[in-house]
Amino acid sequence: MKNILVDSGPLVALFDRDDRDHRRVKDYLERHPLRLVTTWPVLTEVCALLPRRAGLDFLEYAARGGVRVESLAEADLSGLLALSRKYADRPMDFADASLVALAMKAGLDAILSLDADFSVYRLPGKKPFKNPLALSRK
Repeated sequence: MKNILVDSGPLVALFDRDDRDHRRVKDYLERHPLRLVTTWPVLTEVCALLPRRAGLDFLEYAARGGVRVESLAEADLSGLLALSRKYADRPMDFADASLVALAMKAGLDAILSLDADFSVYRLPGKKPFKNPLALSRK
């Protein structure tokens, strides 16, 4: 199973049936078996954005291995700050910076995101992220 980073948007859409992207995200994940990988800042953001019951359902899903949550070390903070400064015109939030840092650390270049920002963020060598959800919106 292929690893893919996941931002908060698709996770919120997956667990909030009233979200406009719920069906699209759910259908995509049913058709494409992927190992979802994210960070603690994204997990926190998802819980803050979801209604309480849906947030608990999401945490249960994560605890059962539906999404793998990777930690960043204290030593990674300077890199997160550098990324946030580099993309200050967006602005890059902490969750997005954590995903870009994890992508660089883990050698991942694909992400599921509903944000246009990930079409701007670049990996080493000015390599863009591959975001299949951006393609499926068209």
